Amino acid sequence: MNKEVLIEIKDLHAEINNVSILKGVNLTIRQGEIHAIMGPNGSGKSTLAKIIAGHPSYEITQGSITFQSQNITNLDPELRAHLGIFLAFQYPVEMAGVSNADFLRLAYNSNRKFKNLQELDPLSFFELVNKKLDLVGMDSKFLSRNVNEGFSGGEKKRNEILQMALLEPLLSVLDETDSGLDIDAMRVIANSINKLKSSTNSIILITHYQRLLDYIEPNFVHIMKNGQIEYTGDACLAKQLEKDGYDLLVPVGDQPKSA
Repeated sequence: MNKEVLIEIKDLHAEINNVSILKGVNLTIRQGEIHAIMGPNGSGKSTLAKIIAGHPSYEITQGSITFQSQNITNLDPELRAHLGIFLAFQYPVEMAGVSNADFLRLAYNSNRKFKNLQELDPLSFFELVNKKLDLVGMDSKFLSRNVNEGFSGGEKKRNEILQMALLEPLLSVLDETDSGLDIDAMRVIANSINKLKSSTNSIILITHYQRLLDYIEPNFVHIMKNGQIEYTGDACLAKQLEKDGYDLLVPVGDQPKSA
């Protein structure tokens, strides 16, 4: 049975400060799929992640983004989040004076309000978030701490996955979630992501390293270069990249791009 298309990106061009970054990205993701995006520094991976989430600093000059058959090319980031798009940052920010519990409850209830659902009171929310804490292997003491303040790199990344678990997005864009993690922390986070995967949601993994894909097996691997997706393959493509490096991307004659 064919799965429904969740997000479709067509001929996407974008720039920041009059500098062109994306130069014709095409990408289709269906429900239940995991797509890994790899590529050298400056290839446009993180820019693509931010643009999907609606970052206001980037200007889309051509192309479109359709999410669940709705054109969201010019939609505000808050509305994209309410529709089910989640971005886990490569460098999660600290929020002084804002407790994790308050931040998470505000985000969760904001989504419920958008869907015309009753907001949860603090006690009911505490019961819910504790179940999510168990799922990602976090201690409840993190709820009383300020958002990411004094957190280790691994704790910050785990906190992002806690947000993902709580908000239950349809599309999660994880921008270098494995960056700065030791092997044990990466295994814990990868296992949490695998638990959150379902037949109705989809995940974009942006990573430099194949090692994350040892724990989370993607349906497709895309390699970006110069603001475009140059190659698409299965998990074997990431292993080839690990072995041969980005020299793989050097064109040979008139060799066509992989289908």
